[in-house]
Amino acid sequence: MDNENSLEIHESILDDATGVPDLILLDEVSDDAILFNLQQRYYDNQIYTYIGNVVISINPYQKLPIYTTDTIFNYRGKSLYELQPHIYAIADDAYRALRDRDEDQCMIISGESGSGKTEASKVVMQYIAAVSGKGRDVELVKEQLLQSNPLLEAFGNAKTHRNNNSSRFGKYMDIEFDFKGDPVGGVITNYLLEKSRVVHQADGERNFHIFYQLIAGASEQILDDLYLSDNIRDYGYINVYSEATEADEYNFTETLQAMEVVGFQSVEVKYVLQLIATILHIGNLELREAEDETGNELCEIVSNRDLQIVSRLTNCKIKQIQYAITQRLVETKHEQLTTSLTVSQARYARDALAKA
Repeated sequence: MDNENSLEIHESILDDATGVPDLILLDEVSDDAILFNLQQRYYDNQIYTYIGNVVISINPYQKLPIYTTDTIFNYRGKSLYELQPHIYAIADDAYRALRDRDEDQCMIISGESGSGKTEASKVVMQYIAAVSGKGRDVELVKEQLLQSNPLLEAFGNAKTHRNNNSSRFGKYMDIEFDFKGDPVGGVITNYLLEKSRVVHQADGERNFHIFYQLIAGASEQILDDLYLSDNIRDYGYINVYSEATEADEYNFTETLQAMEVVGFQSVEVKYVLQLIATILHIGNLELREAEDETGNELCEIVSNRDLQIVSRLTNCKIKQIQYAITQRLVETKHEQLTTSLTVSQARYARDALAKA
């Protein structure tokens, strides 16, 4: 061999493979055979397995060294079945079809809670950002798309029994590319957000990350401006069994940086934090039964301090907040009547206001 020439050798799909890398190649197609094959590959840290042009991913619940820059460029421009199964191969196949054949592409990432959907979407975004073109405007778009992930996770993810970073919403991301294959913009549509988690969480689960990030990571000045303490247990909408962590403190800084990259102005960030703080204070509004001067039963708000804070943060009059939570307007054909809510009805109205 000529020493001046180098021979690039790539690991093929069948080299050093545990089990069958593509379930189509199974001798026997049955539930037991499929599960056994996936199990054997999983034990050998081969978490990806093809079934045609679909890749099955099993969450390893650990960091594997298979997402490096070298790995990205090893899969770049390769046939789908040329190398071992990998989500990079699926991403590259879709990207090349879009760039070279001008065909719109759609990647669907589905699975049960804890299966790794959020991380898979990050990996796809990482790959697209690495293999697409350069340039100031292109890099800005890439950075905004990448930074959308920690931002969405802060406001839409929470710890559950099965997953410490479970997405509590559906996400549709539409990325636009130019004729060179460079990303030029994108739209993210969120749907089916689990709003009920704002006011109630099951034992052992947490509210959305942003509440813990704010309490654990905000400076003393920010907390004072929002009339918040640094004790997570001071708030009624926070599960008494949940705790803030050091990761929440770090992630709050990351969330603020992501908001800046995505395009939030400083005043908009301030308003968002005020809104988060307002929700926490609304959860502390206590209600009790009372009577008016004529002896009719009514409901009133007990915690006057939190009521005043909600008024300041929302720039609403105290009477407006009291009316929204403790009363309702009944409109008939000829007149409008205001009736008082019961305590249970007022709690529902308070929680509905927080979820809105």
